Amino acid sequence: MEQVMKDSLVTVFGGGGFLGRHVAQALMEGGARVRIAQRELASAMRVQPLGGLGQKQYVAADIRKPQSVARAVAGSDMVINLVGVLNGDFEGTHHDGAANVAKAAADAGVRALVHVSAIGADPQSPSAYGRSKAAGEEAVRAAFPSATIIRPSILFGLEDQFLNRFAQLISRLPVVPVIGASTKFQPVYVGDVAQAIVNAVSDPGAHGGKTYELGGPRQLSMMELNGWIAKAIGRERSLVAVPAPVASMIAKLGFLPGAPITQDQYAMLQKDNVVSPGAPGLAELGVAPTPMEAVAQNWLVRYRRHGRFAGRVKA
Repeated sequence: MEQVMKDSLVTVFGGGGFLGRHVAQALMEGGARVRIAQRELASAMRVQPLGGLGQKQYVAADIRKPQSVARAVAGSDMVINLVGVLNGDFEGTHHDGAANVAKAAADAGVRALVHVSAIGADPQSPSAYGRSKAAGEEAVRAAFPSATIIRPSILFGLEDQFLNRFAQLISRLPVVPVIGASTKFQPVYVGDVAQAIVNAVSDPGAHGGKTYELGGPRQLSMMELNGWIAKAIGRERSLVAVPAPVASMIAKLGFLPGAPITQDQYAMLQKDNVVSPGAPGLAELGVAPTPMEAVAQNWLVRYRRHGRFAGRVKA
């Protein structure tokens, strides 16, 4: 892979985000030059400490605006689109934006395109998020048939908005309400997803035109996940499943104490977020999945009663 990536210019839309920084680092470790295309360049600057001198470029780009996308893609050898939103302009970002990136990549003659979608992308999804993700995949395939589509489950890592969000809630509340208690997830480590993306973009002959679903080694219900987090941070808590009618009302109000939730996010919880049986995934992209237990303690320790001293201080 290193020979393929050496001095190649890879434009990464959303490269300054949580997943993007890991992708950028993996690309630069492979010898690539990385152009971070970001709507807000301030967030892109978080990539600055990564890589070597001359390996990084920055360009302001809004994937909803075709001209800015075309400027960002110009001269690229490969393109990766990581841009996604959890609320707001789903159609403009996930559908129109994805189409703009794929068309610009095709017009520029790049040799590989990786589009990151999500498990749950489905034209019949109960959520606007899932439907827009499915529409984006269709638009990408139409404009760039050899694109690789990556569908990850929920990502976890040092700066995630998943494990950290629930750990913070559990550390503050004596009784923790759990919405979507029976919904299953297959959390996948952000570093594994980043490496899978880099492996895919570096070998379009093997991975082009294919769709991969990425999940970690364990499937956990929302209730099991909260229980695991509570144990990991040493907090004994009562976890209470919120009845569906009450959860629906909370979603309409848009707020659960300590953690906002929208109606669309609640709709997403109506379906499991796990890898489809038989779907190609991390193994086919040459990546061994990292268990949460192997890495999450490194940052979840901050939520323990005495932080990093929890093992030495008696409560």
